[in-house]
Amino acid sequence: MAPRLPPVLLANARAMRAEPAPAEGKLWHRLKGRQLAGYKFTRQVVFGPYIVDFACRSQRLIIELDGDTHAARETYDAQRSARLAERGYRVLRFPNSEVHENIEGVLEMILHALEPLPSPNPSLAGRGEESI
Repeated sequence: MAPRLPPVLLANARAMRAEPAPAEGKLWHRLKGRQLAGYKFTRQVVFGPYIVDFACRSQRLIIELDGDTHAARETYDAQRSARLAERGYRVLRFPNSEVHENIEGVLEMILHALEPLPSPNPSLAGRGEESI
């Protein structure tokens, strides 16, 4: 049985979904409903003690948007990303300004991160085996 999530975190995540920041709303508009190459994203997801902006669980990818307040929180954000990486997730970070000024470029970088890595040996592709 999975551990219960703290009610305060769940309430905060719900509130953040109800009132997204402008950059989050803009990116969500392009990610929701499997619009990006069929990948399913969720938003404002509780992961341990954190609420992440967006997650594609099938590819173990987290996307974080950083506003002006994150400039003073670089150490915290780095630690947070490291803790999420320990749980097997890759974290992509984008400044809010990048979402507003270059949404297509942001989507391209996300899509690139979602692409499966090619097999080092084409004859083994799709068989779940690794070459030595």
